[in-house]
Amino acid sequence: MNSLWNDRDAAQSKDELDLRVYTSRLLGQDKSLVLHGGGNTSVKITEKNILGQEEELLYVKGSGWDLETIERPGFAPVRMEHLIALSKLPALSDPQMVNELKTHMTNASAPTPSVETILHATLPFKYVDHTHADAVVTITNTPKGLDRIKEIYGDSVVIVPYEMPGFDLARLCAERFNADRNDNTIGMVLMNHGIFSFGDNAKESYEGMIELVSKAEAWLDKNKALNLATTSSQTIKRNNTVELATLRKQVSEMTGFPMIIHSRVDDRTLSFCRRADVATISQQGPATPDHVIRTKQLPMLGNTIDAYQNAYQKYFDKHAPNAKEPKTIMDQAPRVVLDKELGLCTAGRSMKDAMIVHDIYMHTMDIIERATELENFQALPSQNIFDVEYWDLEQAKLKKGGTPSVFSGEVVLVTGAASGIGKACVDSFLKRGAAVVGLDINPDIETLYTRQDYLGLVCDVSDENAINDVLEKTVRHFGGLDMLILNAGIFPKSKRIDEMDLAMWQKTLDINLTANLILMRATEPYLKLALNGGRVVIIGSKNVPAPGPGAGAYSASKAALNQLMRVAALEWGKDNIRINTLHPNAVFDTALWTDEILQARADSYGMTVEEYKKRNIMKVEVTSHDVAELSAEMCGPLFAKTTAAQVPVDGGDERVI
Repeated sequence: MNSLWNDRDAAQSKDELDLRVYTSRLLGQDKSLVLHGGGNTSVKITEKNILGQEEELLYVKGSGWDLETIERPGFAPVRMEHLIALSKLPALSDPQMVNELKTHMTNASAPTPSVETILHATLPFKYVDHTHADAVVTITNTPKGLDRIKEIYGDSVVIVPYEMPGFDLARLCAERFNADRNDNTIGMVLMNHGIFSFGDNAKESYEGMIELVSKAEAWLDKNKALNLATTSSQTIKRNNTVELATLRKQVSEMTGFPMIIHSRVDDRTLSFCRRADVATISQQGPATPDHVIRTKQLPMLGNTIDAYQNAYQKYFDKHAPNAKEPKTIMDQAPRVVLDKELGLCTAGRSMKDAMIVHDIYMHTMDIIERATELENFQALPSQNIFDVEYWDLEQAKLKKGGTPSVFSGEVVLVTGAASGIGKACVDSFLKRGAAVVGLDINPDIETLYTRQDYLGLVCDVSDENAINDVLEKTVRHFGGLDMLILNAGIFPKSKRIDEMDLAMWQKTLDINLTANLILMRATEPYLKLALNGGRVVIIGSKNVPAPGPGAGAYSASKAALNQLMRVAALEWGKDNIRINTLHPNAVFDTALWTDEILQARADSYGMTVEEYKKRNIMKVEVTSHDVAELSAEMCGPLFAKTTAAQVPVDGGDERVI
């Protein structure tokens, strides 16, 4: 492990808190040290308060901030005098502790201080760094972990036996540090938890962490447990995405709401999932207490939900025999599924949550296998794991939670998504919490958004092989499909029937009609597995009920698609799939409406372009956003009992009326 400290970059820091931000970010860049909000850092600073009095403050990482991206507002300033007084109390419940921390900050808008704030305060150093370094956690999670830590570090670290995070851990660390510290002490190891470094300046504390973790890595390398062998060219079973979508539905049924499941299938994950001893080594527990809540204590092996539920119930009965049911509805649902064919599957209420679990378990696999190479992986006793999962502070977080968005955990696929109505649909569904897959022939679709809940794929929707490929990518990425917005289409140049080019006629039918048939047929197996029922919205046209001259190919293709919708409603209703059509008109902010086409259509009606744009009864402008918002609403609860409907979005058209 190499130090990332750079004197020139560090010199840009204007004060001690800036340096704290700088080195915190250096730690956060290395995922083998901290992941997704794990670890914490602090600095002690003397400042004048509003009365002009100097007081010592502990600026400690606040809840909800990640070391990789933390900024100055991510550190909560807490009065040191009060923290030291708290550390001397004989007992303090964790809810009381959190209250004391929050009420003794000097900035009411700062985030809630870390639960390890008192621990940081008791260490007599200006800068304190704490990580969950993979190398250190690997070694401590073995039966002879304590002996190995002593062998690696000698008397240069204070060793603290495992204690649950919170006030009791702070007290224990203070006692051990005061008793065991010597002139050689440069760090502190918390068994089955992590490692601390400290110093009188930011560089000393940061590079102390690098030095300590490097020693652990060197020891693992010496004992042939650092670099893991991965079997290459693992065979991957194709065409098992319906199996993955079925698993997603089962997990969602356990929680009572839709879940995203991300599947990673590569040599690394398959090597782990196909180990002969995976059923043993994966069931020991998480690598650190911080991973308990997000990954659950029991990964599920294969897609045997019943077996997982039975195992979890036995586990729960052992540790809470008097409880009638788990304290939270999400307790029984697995967050990690290991399958020989599906690979590493991680579940979450959102793609962000699923990817947090994914990232954590990728490191957990390394820790488990390295520990197994040394001896065997030995996590905390199950009672300790249970205590963390049902910790008062974690239960309070779950209760506080927040109202999920209407489409949280659901997946929608939008065609023609790079512009116009399609792009507006992407925006409307993202706003409502859905994970969105956007398809378009335009390569810009891939970079339309850079966020975890969006997947942009280049696709010719008239190519059946391309459709099958994007559906496999969709299901492996998000776990399934709940909603489908059929928007892609073309509007050829105006031609009378006696002038119509047969090639353009066929191309129009291929894209506006046949491509949608292909998509409907290919997505049906996934839509019927949607927890809330599958939903399809077809972007039709005013030309279906009221065609215009010169638009024969377009009108015929859209009318045929509308008829296909009606047949699908009859056939799919028994599988709880509903399908409806929107008929927009005069939506001119789309790729279909070039200046040439717009002028031609206006000419065919004997109007100017401006007159043609506003030719509706209400004299209102209809935009892509208007159509997209109604598309999203038609997939929501308000239309839960509506299928085969045709809804105009046209400001009122005399011919339609």
